[in-house]
Amino acid sequence: MDSYDVLVIGGGPAGYVAAIRAAQLGFRVACVDAFERNGKGSLGGTCLNVGCIPSKALLDSSEKYEMITHEAVEHGIVVQGASIDVTRMHARKDSVVDKLTGGVAFLFKKNKVTSIHGLGRLLRPEGEGWVVDAAGTEVLAKHVIVATGSSPRALPGVAWSERIVENTGALTLPEVPARLGVIGAGVIGVELGSVWRRLGAQVTVLEAQPGFLPIADAAVSKLALREFQKQGLDFHFSVRVDSITDTGSSVKVSYTEKEQTMHAEFDRLIVSVGRVPHTAGLGAEAVGLALDERGFVKVDAHFATNLKGVYAIGDVIGGAMLAHKAEDEGVALAEQLAGQSGHVNYETVPWVIYTTPEIAWAGLNEQEAVSRGLSVKTGQFPFTANGRALGHGDTRGFVKVIADAATDRILGVHMVGPNVSELIAEAVVIMEFGGSAEDLARTVHAHPTLSEAVKEAAMAVGKRAIHA
Repeated sequence: MDSYDVLVIGGGPAGYVAAIRAAQLGFRVACVDAFERNGKGSLGGTCLNVGCIPSKALLDSSEKYEMITHEAVEHGIVVQGASIDVTRMHARKDSVVDKLTGGVAFLFKKNKVTSIHGLGRLLRPEGEGWVVDAAGTEVLAKHVIVATGSSPRALPGVAWSERIVENTGALTLPEVPARLGVIGAGVIGVELGSVWRRLGAQVTVLEAQPGFLPIADAAVSKLALREFQKQGLDFHFSVRVDSITDTGSSVKVSYTEKEQTMHAEFDRLIVSVGRVPHTAGLGAEAVGLALDERGFVKVDAHFATNLKGVYAIGDVIGGAMLAHKAEDEGVALAEQLAGQSGHVNYETVPWVIYTTPEIAWAGLNEQEAVSRGLSVKTGQFPFTANGRALGHGDTRGFVKVIADAATDRILGVHMVGPNVSELIAEAVVIMEFGGSAEDLARTVHAHPTLSEAVKEAAMAVGKRAIHA
């Protein structure tokens, strides 16, 4: 049988990055991946095929449409008769996906990674390695990396259909629904709800939590919710969904809110209530691979499972279900297998929500820091006082820096506003180096740029912001 130093099961961000890095380090590597799009194998996993990339393409298209129809006139640009062609919008989105998934296939060839299309299943240990069923053919690998990702969580008793969809279906709606329901006010629900709201849908969001985005800093959540409500997103919190019925022409939802039974009817319903580890077909039970009570693969600090020679990374091990976290785990594990000191600093993994305004943060929020008994000082700077934001015509939001009151070390940076998905990287870098608010405040930033708001927020920690 064919043998490899490293066999990766799963070709998403965790898997394909681990495979490429391992190949760079001199290992003989194969990656077996079962994802299909349009009837053909397609590398990149959920992220590239039906997640991060296509959703951002649609977000950009919908933002441009809203700019043309509602905001361009403020710039002296008058456009009459603008309309949306959903078919062409999807075609553009698909072309972006094709380029990136094809790019992964090219990188595999460039780095001499053997790509195998099909399911990967653990069979048995043999010698110093494992025999794996790779798309129906047995192969031997010294190290096996499980990177099978996650799947959308379904509501009990509710089947996916043409009208009741998860993230994949929400990215391929054939027309703009007049009435769109979204169950779950998390990252995916709010992003996809925003896409279709901009294109003309009336969007209602039903959320079980008592408030919006509790994982973010309270000040960020409060402002973001207010902005989304201004845009027309109709939020309902502390909701218990009682029943969902697909009538064939609409979706009827009964739910309880404030002890009252409510009824709503939608043309389409997006269910976005989290994701679950994808281990179906892996053979975990047959070989004794240990899973936790939620189905995630158990690993130690070095991504090792309870089975010698078998490792796991990415969504399938839990934690932050983010592509960039998965990628860094792939690099770290490959380097560890090569005897190097690969690691991931989970304290500085950035989070981003690609709405308008965008939301981004890294590190502790203020309520977390206080709950840990830390004494903190904070600085905040609004985009209303930033020249570049004024020039763009988007001054919503602010940057907030949280620092240790005794050492001035930055504990967290939180942002809501224009392009903060890009601005957060600066905060991550300085936190990786253990930098202080003073370090950030004394770093020269180009003028006029949005990044000056980050500098001013750091200056505000010492109560010396200049422009606010």
